Amino acid sequence: MGDVAMTVPVIRHLLHDYPDLKLTFVSDKKFAPLFSEINRCHFVAADLKGKHSGIFGLFHLFKQIGQTGKITAIADLHQVLRSNVLKFFFKLTGVKIISIDKGRIEKKKLTSQKNKSLHQLPSGFERYAEVFRQLGYPVSLNPSALNPFKLPLPVNTKILFENTINIGIAPFAKHAEKMYPLQKMKLVVEEMSKMNIRIFLFGGGNTEQMILEEWQNEFKGNVFNVAGKYNLQEELALISNLKLMCSMDSANMHLASLFNVPVVSVWGPTHPFAGFYGWGQHENNIIDVQLNCRPCSVYGNKKCFRGDHACMEQIHPETIIKKIHWNLSK
Repeated sequence: MGDVAMTVPVIRHLLHDYPDLKLTFVSDKKFAPLFSEINRCHFVAADLKGKHSGIFGLFHLFKQIGQTGKITAIADLHQVLRSNVLKFFFKLTGVKIISIDKGRIEKKKLTSQKNKSLHQLPSGFERYAEVFRQLGYPVSLNPSALNPFKLPLPVNTKILFENTINIGIAPFAKHAEKMYPLQKMKLVVEEMSKMNIRIFLFGGGNTEQMILEEWQNEFKGNVFNVAGKYNLQEELALISNLKLMCSMDSANMHLASLFNVPVVSVWGPTHPFAGFYGWGQHENNIIDVQLNCRPCSVYGNKKCFRGDHACMEQIHPETIIKKIHWNLSK
């Protein structure tokens, strides 16, 4: 979801710069809410485990895309097997096609344990924008150029946002190596729960829901578990109305960034240098420790070769708490 969320600011800038342009965006059907507020962006929901699975399913998807109007160009922002198959079908129609350069070689050097090349790589946003530039649509990326906005809150949550400061804490990530130790994050939640603020806990999946429900029950009063209780559209509404989000290098960082919500982000085996920092986020809100082995992974899907997860274990809960306080005091 994080990668898809990162396309949203680029799409918004593109359509802002070209008011006559219409866009068809194709992605997994579960991501449709991310694009519901973008005018002139028609979302085609790909049912990748159903009618659009396999080569015949992708051919059906190709025909479905063609029914949305005349397709004059294809921007492949994903560069995976499925998108390559779709591109093959469109190539037969003579449509111009440009694919993203993911920078795999430079990312490999960034994460190498020998002769590491530690420097800032182009952001994912820049890589997406470059695809459109090569298609003939130069797009400028400026976080302050587009007005931030909030989504209407679900009716049953409006009272929770009255007369209080609301923050979100998202302690999970797709890969376990990217997660701050849960017992330490629990200490952060416990300390913040003592203040006159309301904390919303974000997660997904049965195990995460169970853990966050336990935290809510333990720190009663102003700690609320969101996981499993709202759909994505409703969660986006909650996030858009937060004062601050605290998360890992995860999708929640990117979701909060879409609404100009400051994010205190905790980084371990991954690094912002790989190009996946949140849209418009200030570098002062990055929490990490400087180790010679970091980063060891682009996506956080590799086991710690040291075996001690030092990049996360050496971050003290007080560091996160102080950074949250600093943001709330501004």
